[in-house]
Amino acid sequence: MADIGKDIERPLGQSLPPKRPARRGIGGGSAVAAVAVLAVIGVSSAIALREKPFRKPEEVAVSTPKVVAAPATPALAPAPAPVATATPQASTPMKSGGPQIIHVQTEEGDGPPKAAIVIRDPSTLGQNLKVAHIPDRALIEASDTGPLPMRSADGRRPFDVYARPWSGARGARVAIIIGGLAVSQTGTQAAIAKLPAEVTLAFAPQGNSIGRWMQAARQSGHEIVMQVPLEPFDYPNVNPGRNTLTVSASPEENLKSLHWALSRTTNYTGVMNYMGARFSADANAMEPFMAELGKRGLAYIDDGSSARSVAPELALKDGVPFAAGDMAIDAVQDRGEILKKLDSLEATARAKGSAVGIGSAFDITVDTVTSWIAEAKKRGIEIVPISAVAVDPQKG
Repeated sequence: MADIGKDIERPLGQSLPPKRPARRGIGGGSAVAAVAVLAVIGVSSAIALREKPFRKPEEVAVSTPKVVAAPATPALAPAPAPVATATPQASTPMKSGGPQIIHVQTEEGDGPPKAAIVIRDPSTLGQNLKVAHIPDRALIEASDTGPLPMRSADGRRPFDVYARPWSGARGARVAIIIGGLAVSQTGTQAAIAKLPAEVTLAFAPQGNSIGRWMQAARQSGHEIVMQVPLEPFDYPNVNPGRNTLTVSASPEENLKSLHWALSRTTNYTGVMNYMGARFSADANAMEPFMAELGKRGLAYIDDGSSARSVAPELALKDGVPFAAGDMAIDAVQDRGEILKKLDSLEATARAKGSAVGIGSAFDITVDTVTSWIAEAKKRGIEIVPISAVAVDPQKG
């Protein structure tokens, strides 16, 4: 009642001031702010401690996510499985049809076979010289007498694949073919060992151990061709050897004889006539012969001994790469005479851009050619394989 009385006695329009609450410590908002500050300080301290150099590196590694190799994109084809397990390069996907890494076994010296890795780029058809002695199985047709050369399913020719690389320059070029290899074992060994790698070697099909000598020649860097016995005038008094192709034989018989010669070895770019003045002058005999070379992707090298040869015209017609010899360099077995022929060959090359010399694997020829080439290179002459000077109808 006393309070009511006081209210009545209070002047009209005035009210009592509100009572202030008693202070009882820190307010709720201040407490929350304090906690937040302490939390920030705590986190900062933890980070500082974690980044100190004396912390163990394992603690940092735990916070790092494990790196996982990204899968190949759909646009890229994966590398072949056998290669991926053996070579680190194969971990990078390659485009379909691009360079490929191929594993091969090579035989060098007397030791065991050694592994080799070859990168094959389809844009460059020639073989890597390190494995030039290994046949490309895509270019082989099996036969009863041995491997026959053939075009691969993708159109590659033995002429392209087994060709020795050269500079591609258009200076004075000389191609020299030394024939008759595999007839004499010691002569063949000497020719392969002494002759510069740019010299083309021709194997006689009647020779022995041709497969072994082919490998030795290709390992030494030589391009090779196979000689084919063709009928000369005054046959059989003048006889090139067994399985000679003759004008009187049927096309089937001649193709059988040709296949025998072709199957004696592999890894060659073409064939060269051995004799054959009569056969090469007969269009009816030469046509099936040249058509078979065109079908198999081989070149034809005419030794130039017969002016009546119909080979140039038929080679163009059948799409056969063709080259003709300009001169025989060792018709006379004398060093001075051989040097004269080689100098004449150089003059021809300077005049028309290229020249082709034909010789045989006589000791005097091998030694003279070897020394002459060393001097000719100093004069700016490039010694090239026969495929480098052949006219290829398929390339225009």
